[in-house]
Amino acid sequence: MLEYATYALVLLSLGMYVVLDGYDLGVGMLSLFAKGERRREYSELIATAWDANESWLVLAGVALWAGLPGVYATVLPGVYLPLIGLLLSVILRGMGLEFQSAAEGYRRGWALLFGGSSVAATLCQGLVLGGVLSGLRQQGGSFTGGAFDWLTPYSVLCALGVTVLYLLAGAAWLQDKTEGEARERAGLAGRPLLVATAVAALVLGFGLEVADPARFHFDEPVRAALYWSAVAGAVAAGAVTWHGFGRRPDWRPFAGVVAAQVCGLLALVAATAPVVVPPGLTLQQAASPHGSQTFLVVGVGLCMPVVFAYNAYAWWAFRGKFTQPPQAPLGPLRVREGEVVRARPERGGAVVLVRRAVLTVLGIGLAAVSQDVFGGVADWIDPVGVALLSAAALAAWIAGDRRDHRDGVFDLDPAGGEG
Repeated sequence: MLEYATYALVLLSLGMYVVLDGYDLGVGMLSLFAKGERRREYSELIATAWDANESWLVLAGVALWAGLPGVYATVLPGVYLPLIGLLLSVILRGMGLEFQSAAEGYRRGWALLFGGSSVAATLCQGLVLGGVLSGLRQQGGSFTGGAFDWLTPYSVLCALGVTVLYLLAGAAWLQDKTEGEARERAGLAGRPLLVATAVAALVLGFGLEVADPARFHFDEPVRAALYWSAVAGAVAAGAVTWHGFGRRPDWRPFAGVVAAQVCGLLALVAATAPVVVPPGLTLQQAASPHGSQTFLVVGVGLCMPVVFAYNAYAWWAFRGKFTQPPQAPLGPLRVREGEVVRARPERGGAVVLVRRAVLTVLGIGLAAVSQDVFGGVADWIDPVGVALLSAAALAAWIAGDRRDHRDGVFDLDPAGGEG
């Protein structure tokens, strides 16, 4: 029975991730439709919780790896490419959000990086979900398919459906956390997004019968009762969401969206269990040995109250409507006597976005290559090459740092001396 406890931990982690990170991905995508300082406000709105929200995805991965290694070994190679895209998008998204928050005033390049990466991360999640539900070729607990087996018509529909769902969650969150024009725009966008989400749910629900190679046993009374109860709960939650958009209290749409997401996940589990990876990998076949299950359930079970306490405290600390904190202006840059510091022309947003994305991808690639090289796997580059690349990156960093210091970027006390 321990495998069911592990399965519950995985479902809890994935459910918390969809609920929590779904709304901040939605806000990130909605920021692309805003302008100027409004985009900065959207990023500041979720800057307090986005990293904690994504920690649930890490917890789900650990639970799969330790508790359900059969799922991990089958799903990971089967959806490797969209998973890589998801990880890169999450990293770029965090860069855009944090650097935008640290910048003085609005920076269009960071805002576009944040919004674009939110779209990419959402699409990759939908492709992963649709690829798994479409069935992964497997034999003996190992993936035997090709690199693009995840790309199916159903996975594309899933990507679009997840995008619409996260946009709906983002609109509901904005109504709850903002006032004025932002709240009005969220209320107006909410109902059309709810209709689009309902259509997507119907298409994906009926399409699953065609896409999923596993047979659904709705002739079993318990399974049918659980499934249709979850569907009824989702419909009721949708009605609450519809009524709440544009009306007070502002928390009702988000509560309705969360309830609908939970009911949707329960309906999917009720339809597919005990199969965890279609067409035929069951929970019992994918589970790790009894000792590993016990260690995982006890270890994660002890950590879970701490994680919940942290999330609850963060929600309590940042409760209420969002207000932009006042920012004290920095002092003027100090210019040395006899020197003229010329302002460097600012590049266009697209150029900055591409440059920062390429630098980040190269850094991640260097880390991956280093791991392979020093692990004795790669043979096309040796440790000397890795060391030279690292030294070049460090030299570029130091050179830029010295240039900024020479231009007075770090001198925030113009009245002070040089020492």
